[in-house]
Amino acid sequence: MYTYAFLLNETPLELPEGIWGSLELVGVDRLAALIEPELQLESVQQSDRQLMQALLSHDRVIQEVFQQTTVLPLRFGTCFVSRARLLEHLQTHQLEYLEKLDYLQGKAEYVLKFSPLPYVEPTLESGLAGKAYFLAKKQLYQKQAAWQQQQQAELQSLHSLVEEHYPEAIRGGSAEDGIERVYLLLTGKTAIQLQAHLQVWQPQFSTWELSLSNTLPPYHFV
Repeated sequence: MYTYAFLLNETPLELPEGIWGSLELVGVDRLAALIEPELQLESVQQSDRQLMQALLSHDRVIQEVFQQTTVLPLRFGTCFVSRARLLEHLQTHQLEYLEKLDYLQGKAEYVLKFSPLPYVEPTLESGLAGKAYFLAKKQLYQKQAAWQQQQQAELQSLHSLVEEHYPEAIRGGSAEDGIERVYLLLTGKTAIQLQAHLQVWQPQFSTWELSLSNTLPPYHFV
């Protein structure tokens, strides 16, 4: 049983198409699982292209259902060996999942990004030679080092500000692109508050660009 998410078994939903076929809900009392009953995971692992397409479709399904109701999103590739095992799992963990769904009501995940601005190296004066040239090169190196120190100090200040105002924030660290990511679980009201904070903070941090994503399912908070 390929499974996308757990959700409340209460609200009528318009189910999107799955990775390859139709979706359905399997429920126990107030709790349900969103499944694609005909999908065999091995069938989408035959090539890197198929696997990537399946991963994107998995996220699309969760996003579309999240626009209609609160969900506990599951990782790509989550399967149960049978419908009976899935129902057993839902029964066993029903109270735990219902508590999480209740906590997540009216909230969404946002990704706050700190993108490092590149250092723009000044050009050397033309015609420099000898001692003057080496002195100018040393000054350029010192300016670059000062920029890098300022950037690191600003990053620490940014993290401190976010954690002060949003203590449940989760640091995602720096990816290969150098962008720092912080994950936040916010209501619509607190998201507006954060946007206001960013407008105040941005002028204070000249070596970083701050940006906030659109609403996402609570991937990091389940």
